[in-house]
Amino acid sequence: MIERVEWDRLPGGVREAVQERVGRVAASEVHQQGLNCSVALTLHAAAGRTFMKGVRAEDTDGAEALAREELVNPFVCAVGPAAWHAVHTDGWSLLLFDHVDGRNADLAPGSADLGPVADALRRMSRIAGASLQGVERLVDRLGQFLTDEEAARLDGDHLLHTDTNPHNLMIDGAGRAHVVDWAMPALGPVWVDAACTAVRLMEDGHSPKTALAWLNAIESWQRAAPAAVAAFVAGTCRHWTARVGEKGALPSNTRFQYLLVGVPHPATCTPPH
Repeated sequence: MIERVEWDRLPGGVREAVQERVGRVAASEVHQQGLNCSVALTLHAAAGRTFMKGVRAEDTDGAEALAREELVNPFVCAVGPAAWHAVHTDGWSLLLFDHVDGRNADLAPGSADLGPVADALRRMSRIAGASLQGVERLVDRLGQFLTDEEAARLDGDHLLHTDTNPHNLMIDGAGRAHVVDWAMPALGPVWVDAACTAVRLMEDGHSPKTALAWLNAIESWQRAAPAAVAAFVAGTCRHWTARVGEKGALPSNTRFQYLLVGVPHPATCTPPH
């Protein structure tokens, strides 16, 4: 687990810069779950509650992820919290967000959160992303695991989150779902986030049949081209096999393969030629 840095352990110049933006911080709370960053704090300040996340500037991967999140934030405020301020000083990079007063989504069978999560994915399907510069294309992320033909089928210009795990899905007091932590965005087909969330449902106890029934109610998935889905599943399976080995990847790959057919009959992943 990444060590979390508390508010009073940040350099004085960082705290001063933050308070110039949100007012005096009277109290703070550390968030331990999720978030690959050194700072994850709720700040109780004069301007109200603010969520602050950040990394040391020497953490180049983390700083790049934070920069990507800052880049896409203006496009995703209909589904996630707005980032109002960025602070880059004294060896730290930080983003200050609207605070979401809520909890992580429950994706288990029978959960009341399944409907709000589907609604959030519908809002995500209306996000424009084609004009964004500097966001990785999904076909490039999976590039070495796709044939040229598969890459052509999978290309797209929609802004994707690509990591809709329950830690990144927050349910507020009114029952509305918010999608947070846009540190791994990509441009690709509009249905990809919905498909990945259905795989998360299987991980959380759904049968393939019930997960796919949930997925089939989402309009972006209804319009997915079968050849594009096949390319996505093939590339994803090859990626996980290369990363953790055939045996280690089998459970995840099997879940992804159910996307191909919509019934419990997994297909086989074959390596590109």
